[in-house]
Amino acid sequence: MSSSSEKAVGEIQQEETVKKQGIIKTHLLDWKHSIIRKPDRPVNIWHLLTNLNNKQRITFTAAFLGWMLDAFDFFSVSLTTTYIAEEFNVPVSDVTSAITTTLTFIGLRAVFGICMGGEWGLGASLALETLPIEARGLFSGIFQEGYACGYLLATLINYAIQSRGGSWRILFWVGAAFALLAVVIRFWVPESEAFKETKKARKMLNRSVWKEGYLAVKKHWLRLIYMVIFAAFFNFFSHGSQDLYPTFLMNQLGYTETEKTVTSVIYNIGAIVGGILFGYLSNYLGRRFVVVICAIGAGAFIALWAFGPSIASLQFGSFMMQFFVQGGWGVVPAYLNEISPPGFRGLLPGLAYQLGNLISAASSQIEASIGERYPLQNPDGSLKLNAKGQPIPNYALTQAIFMGCVCAGLLITVFFGKEETNKDFMQHLVEDEHSPNTVGVAEIQDSQMEHGESGSGDQEKEIVQEQVEHPDEIVAHGDGDKKT
Repeated sequence: MSSSSEKAVGEIQQEETVKKQGIIKTHLLDWKHSIIRKPDRPVNIWHLLTNLNNKQRITFTAAFLGWMLDAFDFFSVSLTTTYIAEEFNVPVSDVTSAITTTLTFIGLRAVFGICMGGEWGLGASLALETLPIEARGLFSGIFQEGYACGYLLATLINYAIQSRGGSWRILFWVGAAFALLAVVIRFWVPESEAFKETKKARKMLNRSVWKEGYLAVKKHWLRLIYMVIFAAFFNFFSHGSQDLYPTFLMNQLGYTETEKTVTSVIYNIGAIVGGILFGYLSNYLGRRFVVVICAIGAGAFIALWAFGPSIASLQFGSFMMQFFVQGGWGVVPAYLNEISPPGFRGLLPGLAYQLGNLISAASSQIEASIGERYPLQNPDGSLKLNAKGQPIPNYALTQAIFMGCVCAGLLITVFFGKEETNKDFMQHLVEDEHSPNTVGVAEIQDSQMEHGESGSGDQEKEIVQEQVEHPDEIVAHGDGDKKT
């Protein structure tokens, strides 16, 4: 090979190396700035809350109530288990065993699980598709904290019932009445425009929903796996910090029913405030960046949340823990909807959420089992015993270790995700089979123009109005030219 040829080859190789380095550098910069970016200028919260039309208000209210009342019903069971056991003179374990082994209970719980599983995903998609883009983060947080509101409402009503000597059944009757209210409101909720346009896009492409599903899995299978892992860590995040905590307060710390209720109210208020605030901020700081803040914040308050030396300090620690835990959760409805393949926005966020919930279902069992295996000890090495002479489980330590691992895992997970903050759902309706792009409203309108379907409702109204005003003129529908 001549020296000139060698020089040419060397230059080509050097050029390719520079290109590769540039590509790598660009990817790293994109990856970095998708998490940490220059904040947008925030919009006034009051403006976002009041700048909705009636359709948007009704749709969001229905979705919020549905999710809140699901939480109310869910926590009605856990709040009344002790009272059910007392009325039927059986141990609590017999009640929980009956719920999971009796055929009637299994059937009812299966129906409830299916309905509750559908409520979150469909409610979030419907609400967020209907709302303005600039309000998505705020209302994502408000919607998600319907769960905390349901928990708080159930706690307060249950305490009011029990403090007056009422039956545990009253709580379930109240929940049934609330559920009927949500059903009535749903009759006035229309489908979102994004859903209607998605149907048009599928019709335009002559594509079935099954074909759309195949394309979504084919093109985005890695993203689907990420969504499930992301949802699993978030469910560990909430269940690990909530489910065993009331038991920890009563069994390890010896709190009374009143002290436990007050503490539950305090940390649920923290959850509501955090979810709304961080949901709002995520519209300007980015979804994943807010998750990073919340994971770090929750980790910072683990010690006070689990080992607070007094009731006041523990209540403050629990407030801050749920402030950050549910602050991160406030981002989840918007984030999962934004990164979902467009044609399955109603399915995949809820599916990922429920699969993640399934993975994290054993959170409280893991914490309880380890805590009971390693009970508290006195300074001399003997076991600490409760009033019944039983060893006191060390729930505080196991919860602290568990939550530390979850916070670390969540931090690692979000770095592998994709950021599509404030994505316009109307411009991403279905997958384009032959390109990485998606089909939106603009493409539908272009297709209608090409096929002579541009006579939309507004255009037809204009033609009719013109015929009324100029009866002697004939309007040609094809190109709009007038012939006298």
